[in-house]
Amino acid sequence: MTAGEKAKAKTEQAEGKAKEALGSALGNDRMAAEGQAQKSVGDAREAKEKAKDAFKH
Repeated sequence: MTAGEKAKAKTEQAEGKAKEALGSALGNDRMAAEGQAQKSVGDAREAKEKAKDAFKH
């Protein structure tokens, strides 16, 4: 996994998790859903990079 893509994935996951938690704490369902979606994007990016690494070896 390239360092840049790995960092992007981790950042998206962390930001999404924080946004989801804040939305839940404030009772803002839209913010919580946006955070969950952002976290999912980070998870997908990480999975894609891991799959690419698996085929390189």
